Amino acid sequence: MKWTPFVAVPAAIMLVAPASATVYLTVEQAQQAIFPGAAFSSAGQPGAFRTSSGAYLIVDRVIGKHEYIKFAVGINANGTIKQVEILEYSESYGYEVRGAGWRSQFVAKSAASALQLNVDITNISGATLSSRHLTEGVKRIMMAYQSSLKGR
Repeated sequence: MKWTPFVAVPAAIMLVAPASATVYLTVEQAQQAIFPGAAFSSAGQPGAFRTSSGAYLIVDRVIGKHEYIKFAVGINANGTIKQVEILEYSESYGYEVRGAGWRSQFVAKSAASALQLNVDITNISGATLSSRHLTEGVKRIMMAYQSSLKGR
């Protein structure tokens, strides 16, 4: 048996461009969507804004499955969630978390709420990681509000 050297040559080189986020709302648009007509000032933390009435808007991001999801949480002066908005979404699936019905599950919840997927927030089949990570992100924001911003 004669030995033949083998040289591996890739059949094709695949270039993958980074996914670009779809921007649905800027921070300023989210502020006005959640608190129409309100004036905002910095709350002393990155991504945190306060209204003159004592409400807050906090912008953060979580990883979906592979890409970041940028979102905003509006918190009423009494510490309950007023609204959650998706600002940017990059994944090619799981976008159902942008639906008003799913996001409305957060309304009136507070830092004392469970804010857990499949406990008080319903999962979306096919968007499990986006649902889970957004729910965890909102919970993290509410805990930060409770410990750092409440009563300022």
